[in-house]
Amino acid sequence: AVVSTQSTGGIVYHQPYCFIATQVEFVKMASSSVPKIQEVKDVTRIDRIGAHSHIRGLGLDDSLEARPVSQGMVGQAQARRAAGIILHMIREGKIAGRAILIAGQPGTGKTAIAMGMAQALGPETPFTMLSASEIFSLEMSKSEALTQAFRRSIGVRIKEEAEIIEGEVVEIQIDRPAGAGGSSSQAGGTRVGKLTLKTTDMETIYDLGQKMIDALGREKVQSGDVITIDKATGKISKLGRSFARARDYEVMGSSVKFVQCPEGELQKRKEVVHTVSMHEIDVINSRAQGFLALFAGDTGEIKAEVREQINTKVAEWREEGKAEIVPGVLFIDEVHMLDMECFSFLNRALEDDLAPILIMATNRGITTIRGTNYKGPHGLPIDLLDRLLIISTTPYSDKEIHQILKIRCEEEDVEMTEDALSLLTKIGMETSLRYAIHIITSSSLVTAKRKGTEVGVEDIRRVYDLFADIKRSVQYLKEYQSEFLFDETEESNKMIVDA
Repeated sequence: AVVSTQSTGGIVYHQPYCFIATQVEFVKMASSSVPKIQEVKDVTRIDRIGAHSHIRGLGLDDSLEARPVSQGMVGQAQARRAAGIILHMIREGKIAGRAILIAGQPGTGKTAIAMGMAQALGPETPFTMLSASEIFSLEMSKSEALTQAFRRSIGVRIKEEAEIIEGEVVEIQIDRPAGAGGSSSQAGGTRVGKLTLKTTDMETIYDLGQKMIDALGREKVQSGDVITIDKATGKISKLGRSFARARDYEVMGSSVKFVQCPEGELQKRKEVVHTVSMHEIDVINSRAQGFLALFAGDTGEIKAEVREQINTKVAEWREEGKAEIVPGVLFIDEVHMLDMECFSFLNRALEDDLAPILIMATNRGITTIRGTNYKGPHGLPIDLLDRLLIISTTPYSDKEIHQILKIRCEEEDVEMTEDALSLLTKIGMETSLRYAIHIITSSSLVTAKRKGTEVGVEDIRRVYDLFADIKRSVQYLKEYQSEFLFDETEESNKMIVDA
């Protein structure tokens, strides 16, 4: 193999194929004792399967009609259609401070509808999920916790123009002044160099300083790469490798991305859009460590004066056309866990111009409002209910439960016979959908234990006998309540009084 090197100012650069040739020579010299090389397996990202990981959207067509089965959603056609209208309103971004309540029995897909809305909105729209009980566990006031949740759900899309240099690297020359002596870190050892970039229309040579040389080294930029340089910050980004250099090397990694050589001028003005939440701006401007406070976790309470100044500045950016508000979604699950103080705060917060769309979910009927002795529908006060659009969910039919269980089997990669799936559907109708879903993975483990390939009826029955559902558990308690500690049933109390 021919080893080709480039020497510039005492620095020797080896082309990648020269490194391969050196490895080949080393193997020839050590042929007498060739070491065994273990196979390196590709490391892939493992996605954990969650309760709603099969949800991909709301499953609506262009006319906002709900498909029977689509994007992981099954049934609840009316509720999904209503959620689709709310989704359209959120995308318009013109109406703020609207609140929706998804109410229904346990296991009727309330959280699934909220997750479908989050998937349909995409990553550009802020979507904050919060359980009502979290408000009471945070080390801050309830109003501050809700305010931070509201601000997390409001995005600010900031636009700015940046001057960049974009081109294909033709050559990199690095020189060290004469008499530099040792390493570049010693006195007089500052390196300088030249960078040659080209587009399809022009070619230019740029002088390099020490910082730019270090940045090129960190990004491992070499001849044939297509890069961009931000003139304001000096940040270098490698876009990929030029198609013209696709045949230069025999060995090429699978991760190498090929791009076209840029056209036109080397120096360009590019509009850069950043989307941040109002809460992130609050934290950055209220802490001494700036944006690093975002990674600390506990941001603490933020003064109202800071938020007022930020609101004023964002309003100025909007008038100048530098920014636009992206109203997001705040989803509060188990909203009946909030107390009267939180409900009063929500009443006021929804009237703000920067309020997001508020979606709440509850499975309670007429119950006591937390913090009072009064009862209200869904555990909410009447004045707050008057502000809400209420979406009701209904229990699933047997066909819908059968389809949901089938989708979950595919999501959890479990093969199940049709008879076993029918039995599981019957169990889901008699007990609960959640209990039937839990049985899927457990029964697959029983199948694997007997070295089977498909979950059968016997596997479902075995797991059903091992794990009790809520009805059988309550029945067991009724039969053996007297043998448990702290028996508080009326019959046991009567026996104690008689004794």
